[in-house]
Amino acid sequence: MSFAENLKILRKEKYLSQEQLAEIMGVSRQAVSKWEQGSGYPETEKLIELAKKLEVSLDVLLLDKTPVTDIKEETTVALSEKGLTVPTEKAIYIQNEDILIRCYKFFISPMALPAKREPKFALVGVDGVLLAGLFGDRQNHLGWYAEKEDVQKEIAAIAEAVKSGNRTYKLQYNCKVKGNLNPKIVE
Repeated sequence: MSFAENLKILRKEKYLSQEQLAEIMGVSRQAVSKWEQGSGYPETEKLIELAKKLEVSLDVLLLDKTPVTDIKEETTVALSEKGLTVPTEKAIYIQNEDILIRCYKFFISPMALPAKREPKFALVGVDGVLLAGLFGDRQNHLGWYAEKEDVQKEIAAIAEAVKSGNRTYKLQYNCKVKGNLNPKIVE
C-alpha cells in the first residue's frame, strides 16, 4: 500500500474525519485530502508528527511493502506492570455495574495519599475518541481497587479476554465504593 492508503486506513482506525486530523496537524482539510489522494505529501516535520499522532512508526506510514493490515494482524496485546494496550480494532467494552465503555488502553492510577478505607488505585481506560481533536484521547475511570495486585489481576484478565476474542468484559476484582469525589470502600 502507498502512503495515501496507509494514512486513510490509520485515520479511520482512530475514528477521525479529515477535518479532525487537519485540526490536530495544524493544516487545512484540503491538505489531508491531497495526502490521502496521493497528490501531495506533508513536509518531513509533519510526517514525523503525523506518525506520532497516529501512534505508528514512519515505515508503517510510508512504505509500500508493509501493508498496514499485515502489521495490525501481527500486533499483540502489550501487557506490562503499568497497563495494557491492545490494537484499536480489538478494543473491548468494559462493564462496571451500569456503565459500558469501549477501551483499547488501560493503565493503573495510584491514588494520592489514600486514607483508611479509601481505594489505593484506580483503573483508567482510554477510548480513542478525540475531544475536539486537541486534547488527546479521552480517559475514563473504570473501577476502584483496594490493592495493586487486584488491579493488576484485572488488567491481566482483560488481556485474556481480548486474546480470546471477547467483545465485552465485566470487572471482577474492583472494590465497591460509596461516593465519587472521596470514595470510601463499602464492605
